[in-house]
Amino acid sequence: MKNLVLALFIFCTYSITAQEWSSSFSSAVEKAQKENKLVLLVFSGSDWCAPCIKLDAEIWQSSEFKEYAKKSLVLYKADFPRKKKNRLSKALSLANKELADTYNQQGYFPLVVLLDGDKNILEKSGYKNISPSKYIAHLTTFVK
Repeated sequence: MKNLVLALFIFCTYSITAQEWSSSFSSAVEKAQKENKLVLLVFSGSDWCAPCIKLDAEIWQSSEFKEYAKKSLVLYKADFPRKKKNRLSKALSLANKELADTYNQQGYFPLVVLLDGDKNILEKSGYKNISPSKYIAHLTTFVK
């Protein structure tokens, strides 16, 4: 019985705090339009960029950000891994490159782009050594 209760607790905790990153940019935009949310487009080098890894661990994985994102954002990560074991499919790599050509021409990593449902840039940001609550406050200043 204890194992069942523990398993149920873990499942419920995971369900509440699980973060949903869209599988494609177009589906993220469609969902944002449908739900009247903003798109948070993140350019990341998940296996080589130290600030990208810190941003993920300190902000994106925080329960505070997950709760905020669930209510206000649709998330898409355009990842550019370098290690062979993390290589993306050719189609996904091409799609991310096209996004970079549009939204990250300078090649900054990490780059956080806040977009409206029509793909208009509201603002760009990056890693900041601040708490999740301050990062959320930082993002909300971009909403006009």
